[in-house]
Amino acid sequence: MNDKTANEEIRTLLKSFYGVLKSADTYLRFVFITGVTKFSKVSIFSDLNQLVDISLNEKFAEVCGISEPELLQNFQPEIQALAERRKMTYEQAFAELKKRYDGYHFAKISEDIYNPFSLLNTFENLDFAYYWFATGTPTFLVQHLANTGFDIPILENNVVIDANSLMDYRAENEDYVPLLYQSGYLTIKDYDIELDEYSLGFPNEEVKYGFLNELLPQFTPSFGTSSSKFSATGFIKLLRVGDIENTMKMLQAYFATIEYDAIPKALQIEKFYQFVFWQLFTLMGQFVQTEVKNNKGRADAIVKTAGSIYVFEFKMDDNATAEDALKQINSKDYAIPYASDHRIIVKIGVEFSQTGRGVKRWLIE
Repeated sequence: MNDKTANEEIRTLLKSFYGVLKSADTYLRFVFITGVTKFSKVSIFSDLNQLVDISLNEKFAEVCGISEPELLQNFQPEIQALAERRKMTYEQAFAELKKRYDGYHFAKISEDIYNPFSLLNTFENLDFAYYWFATGTPTFLVQHLANTGFDIPILENNVVIDANSLMDYRAENEDYVPLLYQSGYLTIKDYDIELDEYSLGFPNEEVKYGFLNELLPQFTPSFGTSSSKFSATGFIKLLRVGDIENTMKMLQAYFATIEYDAIPKALQIEKFYQFVFWQLFTLMGQFVQTEVKNNKGRADAIVKTAGSIYVFEFKMDDNATAEDALKQINSKDYAIPYASDHRIIVKIGVEFSQTGRGVKRWLIE
């Protein structure tokens, strides 16, 4: 994809291959071609103009996956065996399957489709894992998004693309959103019939957390190395025992390992640090809730442990302080929904330094 010369050579070869199918039309009864993308606005398919593109055809939206009715009708024994092995109820096992592997939509109107590869591997191994994502890493896509300063948080559910662009891929096109959809990292979340626009987002947790785990080292090369001294699980363990001071020191030390020169120029702005924190906490969304809304606003993160509920708010020091962050938690009543909870409520206002590039101060209440 990044080598234009090789890209053109491969397209020329494929054009010749498909041309043979056209000349053999008399002998063909049924041909089904599948893959990641159909090259648009190039001559690769000009010799094969009898094709019918069913990529977004509602009649075929379920042809390459497993729908929920199919799952419940055909795999009840497997779900039960999985539940027993993982010490869960049948309902809990089904909910976990849905959260991890469901959510694909391949038409304007489509049932939820489960990833068959991940489902079958889960039943075979009687364990949950990110099976599909482990089959291949979208390295060039990840590098492209990191180097161009793409607004990663909109991948949650807010990528808007018109119908014509959704199935468009050209090697010279710098917009990789269509390819993210076609390769399965994004799926259709909604369709606006008046504007003829699709809203895209991650289909499920397998894709979301797998993709973000691949993406974070592109933004912060120290992530996952021994020098970072940071891990999502380590962070959660400190919070579980109520050690908020060392929790914050861990975050501070992590940011100190990020080499400013390693950050792409397009990202050497305030937004970079806000994004890294969003990404860290989103990855920890495997264990905690993030971006929790109430009627007055949205807390940056809510972390729940057996004994405590932590309410985080983040600010940059060029326009706000740790005091402002705590004030916002109180003025927006971020902790009110948990007032009747038996656990201790801890509020943390965090201030980042734009010039110092990291965690500057924090206040705990």
